[in-house]
Amino acid sequence: MKVIERILIKVIIIQFVFLLLAQLFLHQLDIFPQLEQLTKYEGVNENTFTEILQTFNGD
Repeated sequence: MKVIERILIKVIIIQFVFLLLAQLFLHQLDIFPQLEQLTKYEGVNENTFTEILQTFNGD
């Protein structure tokens, strides 16, 4: 049972590292600028109603 627990802990740590790297690449390094436009279009960046309307108007 201890072998399985050690393997699971290693898998969890590896998954956490990959999650941090993915967040770094997608949000901080701005590798996919289309992703930022998509999140602005969906209105999930900020909860202001005017920015969502500006996005629909093409501003």
